[in-house]
Amino acid sequence: MIGMDGRPDVIDDFETEQNQLESVLSRLTAADWLSPSAAAGWTVADVVLHLAQTEEAVPVALSGAPDAIGWRDLGDNVDDAMNALVRAEQAAPDEVFTRWRAARRASVAALRTADPKQPVQWVASSLKPPTLATTRLAEHWAHALDITGPLGIGYPDSMRLRHVAWLGFHTLPYAYRLAGQPAPDLCCELTAPDGTTWRFGDPAAESVISGPAGAFCRVGALRLAPADSGLTARGPHAEAALHALRNYAAT
Repeated sequence: MIGMDGRPDVIDDFETEQNQLESVLSRLTAADWLSPSAAAGWTVADVVLHLAQTEEAVPVALSGAPDAIGWRDLGDNVDDAMNALVRAEQAAPDEVFTRWRAARRASVAALRTADPKQPVQWVASSLKPPTLATTRLAEHWAHALDITGPLGIGYPDSMRLRHVAWLGFHTLPYAYRLAGQPAPDLCCELTAPDGTTWRFGDPAAESVISGPAGAFCRVGALRLAPADSGLTARGPHAEAALHALRNYAAT
């Protein structure tokens, strides 16, 4: 299915991303679940618990709640709040897995029935449901890397990364606002997993980021340093934009 903006339907792709992660999780051993992930201080079970907690917040947010997670009561910033929430609700791996499976299905169901044009409050931003689905896809993808990388499990890039790349490009103005700077004109020319090109922004822009889409998405997820990404930054603002890139919200 193709969405109104010409991208493949993000909710379908979000569900497919969850399916892929569930396939990985269903094969983990008890030792795997309790082993360190690439998310600092979290085990694999902690990562999945975090995903469950945030998925449970999606239907609440779509119902109109102003702060579906209540993170401001848990920490001075989003990262600290999420860590505190995980610490408060740690459980046995089988319980965590069951909780995430229920939460992720409820999240997708709520996104499918939401008015796609009606913004809702999510963390520090107001997002329309398709964009909220995009952020959830991006988070599941990034945390899947946190799980599979240390365990030596393959998690190949897919064409679903188009949503993550789109999110990174379109949230650059937000990242610049966090830094107190105006966003520059920029074009991104990214090589998709199938070898085609994804282009975001004005092709005539003076500043251009080009290279593998997977690397671009990993830089935005803070899973890869710009210097190690193999991405090319041309023009007066491209290098700074690459360092400002992020696929998720913060305060």
